Amino acid sequence: MGKRVLVINPGATSTKIALFESNEIKNSRKVEYSADELKGFLKSTDQIDFRWKDIKKIIEEWKINKVDGVIGRGGLFHPLQSGIYRANDKMLKDIKDGNMVAEHISNIGAILARKAGDMLFSDAFIVDPVSVDEFEDVSRISGIPEIERKALQHTLNIKQVVRRACRKLEINENDANFVVAHLGSGISICPIKNGRIIDANNAIEEGPFSPERSGGLPAYSLFKLCFSGKYEEEWIKKRLKGNGGLASYLGTNDLRDVEGMIDKGDEKANLIYRAMVYQTAKEIGAMSAALGIKPKCIILTGGLAHQKRFIDKLIRRISFFTDKVLVYPGEDELTSMADAAFRVLNGEEKVKEYV
Repeated sequence: MGKRVLVINPGATSTKIALFESNEIKNSRKVEYSADELKGFLKSTDQIDFRWKDIKKIIEEWKINKVDGVIGRGGLFHPLQSGIYRANDKMLKDIKDGNMVAEHISNIGAILARKAGDMLFSDAFIVDPVSVDEFEDVSRISGIPEIERKALQHTLNIKQVVRRACRKLEINENDANFVVAHLGSGISICPIKNGRIIDANNAIEEGPFSPERSGGLPAYSLFKLCFSGKYEEEWIKKRLKGNGGLASYLGTNDLRDVEGMIDKGDEKANLIYRAMVYQTAKEIGAMSAALGIKPKCIILTGGLAHQKRFIDKLIRRISFFTDKVLVYPGEDELTSMADAAFRVLNGEEKVKEYV
């Protein structure tokens, strides 16, 4: 029997669990939760016992007595270097004490992994949380001293597709000079310089609008909107994240629905669709400039990368920035996390200690 790794990925309305053996998935389960089941929990840490009960039950159903590693989804920790971290006591204390950048269900991934590790006689890890910070100094400057640009991006998938592209192009990760566009409900576009994410549009503050986020907005106009007295704070928050972007213009956050509207002759849908392509291409161009050299390739990934029409239009706008565009649709978080654990178990990468 090869090395075995258990992967735990808590999401907003579900928990995904998978067992991998020798880098191949052997079993997986997705436990979904209704709004009624979750409405009584104020914080992510309030859900630890609730989520653990289901995980423990699945481990027992699968008759797992021991694994070589357990890895959980990383949360919004303080800025960290890229890498694989042990779910140590300091990490768990920060999560329980609320010493996190923001509230998010992924914050409890390390705690759930540690509980499973204790049960299965294994170390527990997390890898490449969204708060990985490899920014250059100039990337942090916003335009006013009261606000600093922060490194928040879809790190897990971005780092995974960079490794995948390096294998395809037969280059070392430390020589990777790419631009990666993670295209999902939020859009993260990052220049990769010598394997490091040196800048990123924080997907809830900057960059192109997405299916449900506003992206960067004209600052003074937003200021006037906020102080107009017409809108509550919660409404504005939702306009920025959750009910912005496509959802705010067209009443849907599904790009397939928008394409269907266009096919029926909806001119407004066509305009908004073209604008999203335009803004995404514009941000890729900006991050190509931030890289400072011609990107070896541009990588398009995330859920929207499944939408051929969108991707084809985007490639037509960005192809002159680079000699190669690679498309890796989706984001397989379970496999990305499992691969990280196997890199540790196989001695290919060292574990970092969270401090």
